[in-house]
Amino acid sequence: MISLTDSQKIGMGLTGFGVFFLFFGMMLFFDKALLAIGNVLFVSGLSFVIGLERTFRFFFQRHKVKATSFFLGGVLVVLIGWPIIGIVLELYGFFLLFRGFFPVAVGFIRRVPVLGSLLSLPGIRTLVDKIGESNNMV
Repeated sequence: MISLTDSQKIGMGLTGFGVFFLFFGMMLFFDKALLAIGNVLFVSGLSFVIGLERTFRFFFQRHKVKATSFFLGGVLVVLIGWPIIGIVLELYGFFLLFRGFFPVAVGFIRRVPVLGSLLSLPGIRTLVDKIGESNNMV
């Protein structure tokens, strides 16, 4: 069992609520208030989970400047009041930030019994193979 500190537990809760508000905001036709709340909760929860210093080191690496600018720019655009454009920018930045993690996630999901068989379907397999093999999705 992984032991978490109290601040990490708070961060997990904030991140979870942030993802919930983001999902719920998109389900309600890009409600800008819910998306703004979700963005603030997600980013603050992430900083609680991994710490402020590691959060800054993750986002502000030299090779992740483009990804960070798209992600944080999308957050800013949502806060300004243009939710659809902001979410598109955020998603692009998110995929650029976490593209090194996708092959690991695909490898893990392929080992899960039901999900692994779904990823083996003909139409989905080519896309998953492309995501799972490359580290430089552009």
